[in-house]
Amino acid sequence: MYDFNYHKPSSSNAAASAVAGADDGKFLAGGQTLLPTMKQRLAMPSDLVDLAGCDLSGVRVDGDNLVIGAMTTHDAVATSAEVQAHIPGLAALAAGIGDQQVRNRGTIGGSVANNDPAADYPAACLALGATIHTDRRTITAEDFFTGMFDTALDEGELITAIAFPKPAACAYQKFPNPASRYALVGVMVAKTGGGVRVAVTGAGENGVFRAAEIEAALGANFSADAAAGAAVSADGLNSDLHASAEYRAHLVGVMASRAVAAC
Repeated sequence: MYDFNYHKPSSSNAAASAVAGADDGKFLAGGQTLLPTMKQRLAMPSDLVDLAGCDLSGVRVDGDNLVIGAMTTHDAVATSAEVQAHIPGLAALAAGIGDQQVRNRGTIGGSVANNDPAADYPAACLALGATIHTDRRTITAEDFFTGMFDTALDEGELITAIAFPKPAACAYQKFPNPASRYALVGVMVAKTGGGVRVAVTGAGENGVFRAAEIEAALGANFSADAAAGAAVSADGLNSDLHASAEYRAHLVGVMASRAVAAC
């Protein structure tokens, strides 16, 4: 690991100022991706700005939305009474991330900002029609995820919270890599006021995406059989040592069917 300067501000404004004033400053949330990358000397930020003291954690209900602070850990999302009561599918998703050690350190804001193509939260954000709040603006999930490990965040922009509209029903199912527990394919199905939304993670070459074929099938017949019977193309899907694009296409239908059954 290369040398770096460490900052621990007490507010999001101070954190943003510290990053802006550094040669190559990075926000540190749970550190589950950034710190291993630094240990491997694949990243060498001049400054790390720790967000732990910035009062960005917690869950609250705001009208028809469930608002989760960016520094809320996966375990806190999974065990939150508010999340379990209003969006139980999101609580279940968080409970399946990594292992207990990862869930106690990793944060929802860090995961969404990193936008790993096999992460779970991006599927929840896209399927539920979430809004990402930053220190500068609000961004819809549709506009936020722009590609693999890429988002609409500007340099130095800080996620402060994520607002999830409460759905009529939703569920998430994934086929996990047995070692990393990342999703080879993960599917979130949500019944919302605007119709059925289906988001897929772990499968796409460009990261999370909505499965229009399954959405159409479930819009006509919301059943596990309809989800399983929707044809999903392998075009644009990942093919690697873990699974071929064709196998991932098959898994999308299987996981979608299981998600519908769990709603």
